[in-house]
Amino acid sequence: MPSLVIKNLPPEIHRRLKVEAIRNHRSMTKQAIEILDRGSFHPTPVSKVKPFKGRFILTEDFVNSAKREGLK
Repeated sequence: MPSLVIKNLPPEIHRRLKVEAIRNHRSMTKQAIEILDRGSFHPTPVSKVKPFKGRFILTEDFVNSAKREGLK
């Protein structure tokens, strides 16, 4: 079975995870799996995403420029 190691977990998050695990009668691992499952791993269906209605044309030059800016 795959596993996940989380390094440098802030103490406050560790404490909250432990409290929630106790409250739900779960191990910390099972509580973390539950939180991950409930989280952002259920993407919004594409049909609910509104199309972009910008005021400029997305040209190849514009996209390449934006990529360069993002690397700074």
